[in-house]
Amino acid sequence: MTHSTLVPGLFTLAQDAAADKSLLDYISQGRQVGFLIIALSFVAVVLIIAQVVRLRMKHLAPAVHVARLHEMLRASDTEGTIAYCTAEENGSFLTRVFGAALLRCRRSAFGFLELRSALEEAGQQEVSKLQRSTESIGLIATVAPMLGLLGTVVGMVGAFDTLSTSEGVARPDELAGDISVALITTVMGLIVAIPCTAAYAWLRNRIDAMAQEIGRTIDDLASHLESAGASAPGATQPAAKPAPRPRTGVGTA
Repeated sequence: MTHSTLVPGLFTLAQDAAADKSLLDYISQGRQVGFLIIALSFVAVVLIIAQVVRLRMKHLAPAVHVARLHEMLRASDTEGTIAYCTAEENGSFLTRVFGAALLRCRRSAFGFLELRSALEEAGQQEVSKLQRSTESIGLIATVAPMLGLLGTVVGMVGAFDTLSTSEGVARPDELAGDISVALITTVMGLIVAIPCTAAYAWLRNRIDAMAQEIGRTIDDLASHLESAGASAPGATQPAAKPAPRPRTGVGTA
């Protein structure tokens, strides 16, 4: 068999095989690397769903928390506000940011002069935590095509091994299996990586947008302390002037 008949023979064999194959057959052709990519795809789906559920306003800044904080701050009950924010059952993005800022102001000799900077710092920390929680999705988006490339290399190595051990020119059916592994794993890796990359970018943008929205809510809460001229125990300074809006948009005017 010459080279001119080998390539058409492989193409004809691939067409005949494709007509009778199901999706599971294609997956099984990827062998160990293919099944690993499939496992990563299930992990990615679970992680994306978990992040979508988590990144909702009712979880990050529940309306009941906002209403309760407004009520206590209008009454100048800073100690009650701190206790409410630090209670485990009231944990949310909003309460963690506001509670951490109030605790810092209470410990500081400058009192609520540090409120704006404390809110900014606490907000940046919480945003960083949310962003780190999406890193696993970005990792899968990076690893999946690399696994596909690994499968491609393994398949090509197998094809060349078949050529080296065959007597004369290898038959198309002897090469088709290894070449199929090489192509299928590449396709599988890209199928997983492309949606993961899109989901990763969307989640990061959603975190930034929600941080901006919660930042406006925190501004409203902080205005109660500023208008009342509140200060930490032992401090009599007036409230701080609004600081310039930082990059995250949390806890700024």
